[in-house]
Amino acid sequence: MKIFTSIGRFEYRGEGSVRGWIARIVANEALDFLRRNQRFCYTDDIPEDSDDDDPGVQQIPPDVLTGMIGQLPVGYRSVINMYVFEQMSHKEIAERLGIRENSSASQFSRAKRILRKMINEYLKNNEI
Repeated sequence: MKIFTSIGRFEYRGEGSVRGWIARIVANEALDFLRRNQRFCYTDDIPEDSDDDDPGVQQIPPDVLTGMIGQLPVGYRSVINMYVFEQMSHKEIAERLGIRENSSASQFSRAKRILRKMINEYLKNNEI
């Protein structure tokens, strides 16, 4: 509904602008819904994280990786989607979600750690 009621504010800016505009509305509405229902769980603790060991993400089928991301807690999933797929900075994420920048970085770090465990388990079970 939001897309149709906001169509008058859309400004064409070249190929792909409609898709980007719609994706932004969908993302914003989803975040607003989650915030209204208080389903986020944020923390300011930034754990020690080692990025030395790449768990072989390229070996995971895209649908399996998407499923793994879908299993993350809502707050972690929101931050990782905004950081990785929407290429937002932690500052932008913090402003959008109404949290501190450190909370965004912490959630991202924890999401990566959980995903790393899931990926390693998948690789171990499927011997890729």
